[in-house]
Amino acid sequence: MPDAQLPDSLEHSVELALAEDIRSGDLTGQLIPENLHGRARVLCRERAVLCGSPWFDAVFRQIAPEIKVHWLIKEGAEIEKNTVVCRLEGPARGLLTGERSALNFLQTLSGTATLARHYVNAIADTDCRILDTRKTVPGLRAAQKYATRMGGATNHRHGLFDGILIKENHIIACGGITNAVAAARASGASVPIEVEVESLEEVREALAAGADILLLDNFTEDDLRRAVQLNREWERQDGRPRAALEASGNITAETLTEVAATGVDFISIGALTKHVRAVDYSMRMELDAQ
Repeated sequence: MPDAQLPDSLEHSVELALAEDIRSGDLTGQLIPENLHGRARVLCRERAVLCGSPWFDAVFRQIAPEIKVHWLIKEGAEIEKNTVVCRLEGPARGLLTGERSALNFLQTLSGTATLARHYVNAIADTDCRILDTRKTVPGLRAAQKYATRMGGATNHRHGLFDGILIKENHIIACGGITNAVAAARASGASVPIEVEVESLEEVREALAAGADILLLDNFTEDDLRRAVQLNREWERQDGRPRAALEASGNITAETLTEVAATGVDFISIGALTKHVRAVDYSMRMELDAQ
């Protein structure tokens, strides 16, 4: 099973989701007799990777702790169309109040994990790894990065606090790649220094400056192969470990395998978390006899 470590923000994310949906109360839910007990099942209507069950559980735990959720499919597993993934039982009011928020988490995170698994499987026979990015739904970054891990991808930095990525505007503000890398070294931050480069000349400058990782932005496949060769030649001449190479920019499912075959170490895909298509889940209720 992929990395199952849950983000610390899980409960707070659920609190915010419930607050925006319920506010002062579920007006429609109040129509249901308070003592009515119900059962429900959640159906997935398409092939997908199940992801988001901890958030689903937390929704009902916060609404009505007596609601029980029984999962029939494990987190991170691939599921077929028309599969019942879980069953629930408890107060009918609570089941109906939590339905939409719980399904929102499940459908969004399953969509992220499913797309990540598609990209990961496409290059499974190579040494290249798929990375996610910071192009996430605001407020759901930790959840979406968990979902990309469930899909088998690797997390890039989580934010501005845990990695240095010197991009085009940083380079301009610092007066060039060499100055930017020198400033990063002088900062004393104990993280790898990554530099975004847009040409083979910038590849040479970043290697000479001692960058640990190069982000090859919108390179053609030919130029990716040349960058890989330059990196190998620099390693032999300088004696330092070679830099890691990350390809990025307009890489699609159709071009993915060709990019991986160039010899780069990573391919970062913003679409994993930016172009999310929700997986189709629905919840069906059954009420106990009065």
